[in-house]
Amino acid sequence: MNLSAWEGRTETREGVIAPAQAAQIHATIGDPAQEVPKTGEAMPPLWHWCAFPPVCPLDDLAADGHPKLGGFLPPVSLGRRMWAGGQLRFGAPLRVGVPFGCRSTIAGVTEKEGKTGRMVFVSVDHELSAEGAVVIEERQDIVYLDLPTEFRPPAKQPMPEETVGRWTQPVNEALLFRFSAITFNAHRIHYDLPYASEVEHYPGLVVHGPMQAAWLMRAATEVTGRAPDSFTFRGVHPMLLIPGESEDMTIAACASEEARGLTLHTGQAGHRCMQATATWEETT
Repeated sequence: MNLSAWEGRTETREGVIAPAQAAQIHATIGDPAQEVPKTGEAMPPLWHWCAFPPVCPLDDLAADGHPKLGGFLPPVSLGRRMWAGGQLRFGAPLRVGVPFGCRSTIAGVTEKEGKTGRMVFVSVDHELSAEGAVVIEERQDIVYLDLPTEFRPPAKQPMPEETVGRWTQPVNEALLFRFSAITFNAHRIHYDLPYASEVEHYPGLVVHGPMQAAWLMRAATEVTGRAPDSFTFRGVHPMLLIPGESEDMTIAACASEEARGLTLHTGQAGHRCMQATATWEETT
């Protein structure tokens, strides 16, 4: 099948973060030092990921828990799907209880051969608008791979030593369940240990990439006192919750003159799992 035929396809959706939902998101990934944003108040960046849940009947879910492909997203015939990374540029903040729209476009579909076999990369552009203005421009990168026969992780990269901030975030099954719930994400690698280990051959449950990105965004805001104007992130190693073995998440923020902002990392057991760059239009 010619997957490139999906390039240029669009869909539009309407979303809103209601006050009760804002309280749930805050209880899961929010800064405990801050109050839950109320109706009309600005919500932290990246909370919009909870506004467009993949709502479909159970019969329309694939074996991995994702909605079956072939509608908006191309019907890639590979068993493993990952949100590899993304880029965002922010304008005005979104507000609790204020509706906003999203226009999504398949920007590119690329097939490659890697060390582990065939790979398909799908890039999706999202344009979010609220109160008559574009407020977020986002590029989401999704990668599809063959299901492996064993766990073959990428090489580990050590966490940086020189930082302007370092935090520890506990990771447990309740956290993974709550993030899956607030995003309505049924991907089984995050909550179904037999599936994660026996089908996708991870040694434990997989910690959500978008949740790690949300922690990095929160760290960037905490260091500088305000949210960045742009934010890019990508996963470099799976973060895992292995019963009786896994360490908590480490979050590190480093000054970066080259990026005019911060480089940020999540890590586990001394190695990086996700890296991000946060930039501001003016020096903070």
